[in-house]
Amino acid sequence: MSLHKSLKGSSKIRKKRNVLKRYERINVLKEEGRYEEGQKVWGLPKTKVRE
Repeated sequence: MSLHKSLKGSSKIRKKRNVLKRYERINVLKEEGRYEEGQKVWGLPKTKVRE
């Protein structure tokens, strides 16, 4: 049985997410110098989403 084309996920279409996962936010903060290893991971400051 085949899968209908509307149900297949397209790897070419990537939508810009408006929320980052915690590890992504930590990586962004490390690049900006606003996070150091050993700091708590709860209550992180907001970061802008990159494309």
